[in-house]
Amino acid sequence: MKRKLFCEYSPLTYRIAVNKNIAMRHIKDFFGLEKIAGTKSVEKLPVVIYAHKSLIRRVLGNVNMELQENKAVNLSIAAPKVNGILIRPGEVFSFWKLVGKITASKGYKDGLTISNAKVQSGIGGGMCQFTNLIHWMILHSPLDIVEHHHHDGFDLFPDYNRQIPFGTGTSIMYNYLDYRVKNNTDNTFQLITYVTDTYLCGELRAQSELAVKYHIVAENEKFVRENGVVYRTGLVYRKCLDKRTGNLLKQECIRQNHAKVMYDTKGLDIVDKN
Repeated sequence: MKRKLFCEYSPLTYRIAVNKNIAMRHIKDFFGLEKIAGTKSVEKLPVVIYAHKSLIRRVLGNVNMELQENKAVNLSIAAPKVNGILIRPGEVFSFWKLVGKITASKGYKDGLTISNAKVQSGIGGGMCQFTNLIHWMILHSPLDIVEHHHHDGFDLFPDYNRQIPFGTGTSIMYNYLDYRVKNNTDNTFQLITYVTDTYLCGELRAQSELAVKYHIVAENEKFVRENGVVYRTGLVYRKCLDKRTGNLLKQECIRQNHAKVMYDTKGLDIVDKN
């Protein structure tokens, strides 16, 4: 029998563990040598590197749509906190440093959250969708991802007008599960984030043009039955191409998926593993 972690004994021990992790991150940042990006500009940098928009009210299985309405409120509060941030050479973008702690007193509402492969509700639900958007744009740039957490090992919802490859999402929790990116280039970048009635929108901008462009592609995607359990498998590649010639300069596998399917698999094309 697997031994319980301290945080698993009771709600109290869970809260103690969370507060400990939050405090440790604050201490680490205080004594850290990294310069965290904190300067915003109302003026947009001239070059659009990549733009993307994400549907806010998505159909996710049988999830209560009231949680999606609340998510729209949560994103409308958080998006301006990131909007306009400059990521200068040598600086690190930190999602939580900009957004801050999510509380009801700030206007956040109960939205959809994911914890231990379970769909739940919690104050500020929807922040993962925000970091998903940012991560997708960052993947189309030379910025270095220095902290990124996944919802590992589980495919929680059936596809609904999927726009980006499975497995390119993020998992965050204030403040010790952060999404952080470092600018190791000599170019300055900027994130523009805002919401409309329908979409969470974003742009990654830069001071200067890039000589390369990036494509993210999924390959060999399939559903596989292993010992009676269905998994979603596949590879996600990032390809770097020369803008002038179109030649492939670099290709890297950024994700190898093997996720247990947590919804009704009826209708899926499933391959039995030999």
